[in-house]
Amino acid sequence: MDPDSLILIVTGSHPRAEAADRPLAYLLRERMRERLAALQPLVCSDLWYLNNDALRARPTVSVGGPAVNAFSAFLGDKLPSVFAIDGELMIQLDPESPEHLACCWGANAEGTERAVGIFIDRYLDTFLDGVAAEAA
Repeated sequence: MDPDSLILIVTGSHPRAEAADRPLAYLLRERMRERLAALQPLVCSDLWYLNNDALRARPTVSVGGPAVNAFSAFLGDKLPSVFAIDGELMIQLDPESPEHLACCWGANAEGTERAVGIFIDRYLDTFLDGVAAEAA
């Protein structure tokens, strides 16, 4: 698999993340596939992602909160919030950044599910447009 053709969706390695966040990541992967031509979305664990230099250079969406996803914890103070409901959920991304990173998480599984849904509905096209413009 050529890392240059990938767009990553990162979930935590924690059992709660595997049970609740990984299915959301697969849903996001399917929505990306509907909109992407050149890039292949791939779901991977935070540990694999954080320990692979080639993957960290790729556009990435992190799914799940900082308590169960080390990449979300890393992004916490590095990305601005574009949507938040205090104590419930947060979506972080900088649409102008050349790094193309986003993070969707909630205070619990239901909050993360809502965050991913809102990301898909409101921000996915903008995120993917930025990725496509960079690739062109």
